[in-house]
Amino acid sequence: RPAFVNPLIPESPEEEEIFKQGELNKMKRIDFSTASLLKMAPTAEERNIVHDIFLNTLDTRQEGEGTLSFRSRKLPPNSVWMEDAKLKALQICHPEERNIFNRIFGGFLMRKAFELGWATACSYGGSRPFIVSVDDIMFQKPVEVGSLLLLSGQVCYTENNYIQIRVHSEVYNANTREHHTTNIFHFTFISENEVPQVVPKTYGGKYPIKSMLYLDGKRHFTAVMKEI
Repeated sequence: RPAFVNPLIPESPEEEEIFKQGELNKMKRIDFSTASLLKMAPTAEERNIVHDIFLNTLDTRQEGEGTLSFRSRKLPPNSVWMEDAKLKALQICHPEERNIFNRIFGGFLMRKAFELGWATACSYGGSRPFIVSVDDIMFQKPVEVGSLLLLSGQVCYTENNYIQIRVHSEVYNANTREHHTTNIFHFTFISENEVPQVVPKTYGGKYPIKSMLYLDGKRHFTAVMKEI
């Protein structure tokens, strides 16, 4: 539960500068959250990006036959469908990993998510990846001892030899058969060699999720590149 925290009072110019930077970082997080694709539609530029990807994956060989349709798709050279660029893991949460509140220690969840993210990047790039950035980590829901923790690692965006990974963490209740999201992790890795372009296969209709994951990954990657 939220609790009152004594305010910080900077006492030197150096501390004031650090404090101001903290305020700026706070505002950036708020702005990023406000513009989330879970709340707002993609920008006009982002919509054009997704549509260009869709056009580049159309199998135009069927156009002359008069059978061209939205399902007439082909994978561009040196590319991988996003649905083929993921790994999953299952973790049983044992009491050894609990904290003082008898919940699973957050550091354990972070380590497991990072390991899956690293493995996903390694599998995709075909070489040992190196971590560039870990986005802010927010714990949305505590994980109880004995839970079945499902982790899904997905390559969301690639550029040159950079790989943007999203790891979705959720708890599965075997009794109610319900899934609850606990965390979403974002990792940026760099590979030794240039990696294939990841391409979302779904564009519109009932299941546009891959395109949204692609745009979300691009947003996170762009934000990281501005900071390094």
